[in-house]
Amino acid sequence: MNLTGTGTLARLALRRDRVMIPLWALVTGGLVASGAGSLEGLYGTAAERAEIAASMTANSSMRSLYGPVFGDSLGGLVAWRFGTFAAVLAAVASVMVVVRHTRDEEETGRQEMLSAGAVGRRAPLTAALLAALALNTAVALIVTAGLAGQGTAGALALGLAVGGTGMVFATLAAVTAQLTESARLARGLAAAVLGLAFVLRAAGDAGTASGDSVLTWLSPIGWAENVRAFAGERWWVLLLIVAAVLVQTAVAYALTARRDVGASFFATRPGPAEGRLATAGALAWRLQRGALLGWSLGFLLGGLVFGGMVEGAADIVGDNQQAREIFERMGGQSGLTNAFLATMVSLFGMIAALFAVASVLRAHGEETSGRAEPLLANALGRIRWAAGHLVIAFGGSALILALAGLGLALSYGHDLGPVLGAALAQLPAVWTLAGLAVLLWGAAPKAATAAWGAAGLCLALGWIGPALDLPQAALDLSPFGHLPKLPGQDMAWGPVLALTALAAALVAAGLAGLRRRDVQG
Repeated sequence: MNLTGTGTLARLALRRDRVMIPLWALVTGGLVASGAGSLEGLYGTAAERAEIAASMTANSSMRSLYGPVFGDSLGGLVAWRFGTFAAVLAAVASVMVVVRHTRDEEETGRQEMLSAGAVGRRAPLTAALLAALALNTAVALIVTAGLAGQGTAGALALGLAVGGTGMVFATLAAVTAQLTESARLARGLAAAVLGLAFVLRAAGDAGTASGDSVLTWLSPIGWAENVRAFAGERWWVLLLIVAAVLVQTAVAYALTARRDVGASFFATRPGPAEGRLATAGALAWRLQRGALLGWSLGFLLGGLVFGGMVEGAADIVGDNQQAREIFERMGGQSGLTNAFLATMVSLFGMIAALFAVASVLRAHGEETSGRAEPLLANALGRIRWAAGHLVIAFGGSALILALAGLGLALSYGHDLGPVLGAALAQLPAVWTLAGLAVLLWGAAPKAATAAWGAAGLCLALGWIGPALDLPQAALDLSPFGHLPKLPGQDMAWGPVLALTALAAALVAAGLAGLRRRDVQG
């Protein structure tokens, strides 16, 4: 096994991700570590903790979202409330890191130049996995240190479970990067498996409160849950994580030894050169239709799942006034049911912003990969080419939010109009973040990926900010903080129109920059 140059490539990967890896580790680990303080404020006595644990374990909808509560200590509640989502965040970050330093490098041609030097065949893949290992080690250490006061063994178990889940999906991404010709497909395959893992875990936990459903054990996220931190740790479950990491690493190494740089096992099917692809819009649709379909199905199913939880919203907080205040901060002040619905549509809006940013940056990827330059060398103008992708980004975000609202209303059983309107009211904030992505891509293409940071910051502020009781000034940094909390509150057209106008101005400025600058290749 030739690993010549691994150290150099690993240092290069860590240098390139010197901002992303520490930031993602701090957000993921900090989410769990800060959970003890917020939950202690909500459930300060042993009786309150026992009551919420029993209530959540008896609620199948809550089990499907967070999993069963295995222990009613403060550490046990932190593991229940934040463990699953921290594992998902670690998995997402790991997939991004590995694909970025493997298939992304091959797709842009940089890996071929590096491989012409003294670089071993397996060195790039090993360097990418080492970068992911650094990320997940940092997450595990932050979680362990942050919760050590609740019990060293439980803190270590939770840290290893979260970091280990990240490595399972890092090695999975190493496999998908060998199978496909594009980084987009590699990330898409890994994300599909991650989504399937979450659904299997949710279905298994909804069916049983013990966590021992067959479906739960089929999911790596279910393995992390069944480590049972702060509830009689099952250390042996970590062996499943280690085994999965080793097997997938071996598969990735075997696959990379059997293909040429830039090649793959799943060849991209060539498409027609005329007919349906005769326009820039048709080409953009062809490139992004798969992603749009996946997001649409996910939002519809998510709406159906969360809609079924509305009637049990009162069980989430019981008589706890502080918990009620958190939901109302997130979702408004007009009744817990409306607050819960408003919280859900706001969460869908923040996630929809990720789709919009990804769709805009798909055009940036077409440019940097060199595929846009031959198109623009003909009679196709830059604005018309970009418009095809922007229609997908802005129109697609409206579609998926409408489907989420439809799913919420159908599962909830009534109030289709208000719930659908509440979902669509998130669009001005989604479009503002998409407009920022257009501005960065058009005016400062080297900084275009910073749009991910803006979307991630808004997601963190909306998701964690109310629970941590952040000041309103901090929450207002997100465009979502200025939207009316629907349903329940009166419609406020001022912020909606202002954000819509801001989004339009950002798009116009970005397209003006695109017209003036050179095309990257």
